[in-house]
Amino acid sequence: MRKFLTGLILIPLGVLFIVFAFANRHLVTVTFDPFDATDRLATVTLPMFVLIIAVAIFGVVAGSAATWFGQRRWRHKARQYETDARAARVELTDLRSRWESRDTARLPDLTRRAG
Repeated sequence: MRKFLTGLILIPLGVLFIVFAFANRHLVTVTFDPFDATDRLATVTLPMFVLIIAVAIFGVVAGSAATWFGQRRWRHKARQYETDARAARVELTDLRSRWESRDTARLPDLTRRAG
């Protein structure tokens, strides 16, 4: 079922990608020097679809990194809570083992009321 859904999504996306690439294959020149657009060292000429896809990939990576850094505090808290829960489990196991191995003759009877 999972392979079917993956194919159902990836095949149309692949077809769309190929159609997009053929429709936008003319060359564009991108310059990284805002003061001298004719500088050959700061320009690159590539097909338009490559530029658009590269910018989209950069946006996805930048957004993922921003989200990951933004959630740093929550990951730290989750690790801290996991450490606390582990310590509580160890303490509970210790208390249960003490309870099961108790000597009932030495314990006071707290079920009777005084007086």
